[in-house]
This record gives sequence, structure tokens and C-alpha cells, in this order.
Amino acid sequence: MTRAARLLACALSLGSASVSWAQTGTATGTVRTDTIWSPSLGANKALVVYLPPSYTAAAPTRYPLLVYLHGRTGNERNWVDAGRLNQTMDSLVRAGAPEAIIAMPDGDDGWYTTWNQLGDVNACRADTARREPAATYCVPWTRYDDYIARDIVSHMDARYRTKANRESRGIAGLSMGGFGALTVALQYPEVFAAAASHSGVVSPRYLGPTPFVPPPRYANTTAELQAAARNLWSDLRWVMGKDTIGWNARDPGQMAQRLQQRSATGAPPRPQLMFDVGVDDLYVDQNRDLHATLTRLGVPHRYAEWPGAHTWSYWQGHAAESLQFLLGIVTGR
Repeated sequence: MTRAARLLACALSLGSASVSWAQTGTATGTVRTDTIWSPSLGANKALVVYLPPSYTAAAPTRYPLLVYLHGRTGNERNWVDAGRLNQTMDSLVRAGAPEAIIAMPDGDDGWYTTWNQLGDVNACRADTARREPAATYCVPWTRYDDYIARDIVSHMDARYRTKANRESRGIAGLSMGGFGALTVALQYPEVFAAAASHSGVVSPRYLGPTPFVPPPRYANTTAELQAAARNLWSDLRWVMGKDTIGWNARDPGQMAQRLQQRSATGAPPRPQLMFDVGVDDLYVDQNRDLHATLTRLGVPHRYAEWPGAHTWSYWQGHAAESLQFLLGIVTGR
């Protein structure tokens, strides 16, 4: 069976929240853009929203909420313009998958976490090479995790007919957004029931070996952190700091371990996790390291490697898998 046939069969197995739409073969969702005020960032931000095909007609119906995060240097339209996420979701619905609302926020280059220190707003505003206007990109407060888990979720629950509970929410992302999806879900398990990452920067302290074989080696000094970050150091020195304290606090593997320890004392259930990466991706060894870490900790997760690199052709080709994974959890199917 081809990969496309497997995806279609998997979609059909999920069932349909609106069979009549699937039977017509013409199910098409709508894409709109909201402007919201983010108290966590102190700025107005753009938010692209996908509404499922039956949203207008099925007035009393409420839908699960999925949040999809873009990568570094990206924006809120990436998943639609380059990733065709709306078209992939429409195809799954036509094949019988449950419907969902999808929120795609503007995350700047903020890494979807609270920064170790405030950014230099004046220098940011003086940067003439930046594509996004300073008013929306150069935020005074860099609490990007609260922005996603609080501001975006609150806006979606207030404005749209979402199922406003943890069990009906999932989050996903690519590259920087893959890091964000896993860390936000692990930090806010009371908000998200599941998280998925494509080609994520998921073990930022990893130094080797390359290719991955245990035991792994991690950065422990500022110089080693800079070596591990490579071209991302200009961001990560602000986001995570220049010592391992800030990096460890935001490391997905260590966050999973801390949440596992909390779960024994009555913390919210651990979110279900999925992540994949291309075998030619520059972050493939980071993903292999996280897979090994979670396996060692006994943390259930789904992991896969596929042909491909750190490209939109890879992300577009695998978006259906994260959608199916999240839909299966947030709908209980």
C-alpha cells in the first residue's frame, strides 16, 4: 500500500463528525485573519484561523481546537501559504476525518517560551532589514508561551465555537514551532492534551555524536552552548541565556521528566506526544536524542523518520500525519 493510500485509510478510520459534508466531496473550510491584543507580549498580533466546512451551517456544533506554530523567520500565514494545511485538512474531512478549528498565530522569532531576559526593543525597532513591522514584531514583553497557552486559547474560546477544555485541544509546529509545540504542551498540560513536532529543534544542548549513538554529549559551557546552537545563537542567547540553567529549564526531554515526576503527585495528565524528522534534516540527531531520552524515561510517544530534509516539501507532505494524530486524541477516536 502506498503512503497516500495509508493516509487515506487512516483518515477514513477516524470517522466523521459531519458525514453529509464528507459524502458531497466538496467540503472546504474557510481561512480568515484576526487581529488580537496579547497581554503577554504587550502588542497586537495577527492570527490566521481555519474554520471547518460545516462551521457556518452547523450553528450549535462545537469543535476541537488545534494550534499550529510556524518556524523561525516565518509568520502566521506559513502553514496556509507554504504548507497548504487548510487544503490538507479539507482533504481529510472529505475522506471522513472529524472536523476541527485551527489557529495559526504569529510567533515572531520568539521560540514560544518566556525569554531568559528581555530583548533589546530599541535595537529591534532600528533594524531596517526586518520584514515585519516593528509595532507587531518588537514586543516589550517576551512571554511567548503565555501568549500561546493563554492569549490565543482565550481568544479562540471566546470568539469561536470551540470545545473549551483540555481534552479537545492539541498543538503542533515545525522547526522552532516543533520545539514550541512540545514545550508549551509540557509546560501547560492542563491546556493541551497532545502535541506534535515536525523537524523540531528538540534537544538544543545536543553536541554529538553525529550520527546519533548513545551515550549523548551535551553542552555545559557558554562556548559549548554556542557551538550547539550554531546559527541559532543570535536568538537563543536571549531566549535561553548563556548558561545551562536556562537551557535545561526549556529542554523538552527534561521538561518531560519533570512532568513525569509531578504526575505521581496529582498533576494534570501528561500530553500525548508525536514527533518526526527527515533523515537528511540538520536536526535529525536532536530528534533521535529526544526519542532515546523519552524511551529511557518510559514516556510514551510516537516517533518516525522519513526521507527528506528541512524543507516545506517535507512539512507539507507530513502535515496529514500530525493532523490525524491530534484529531484522534482530541475527538477520542
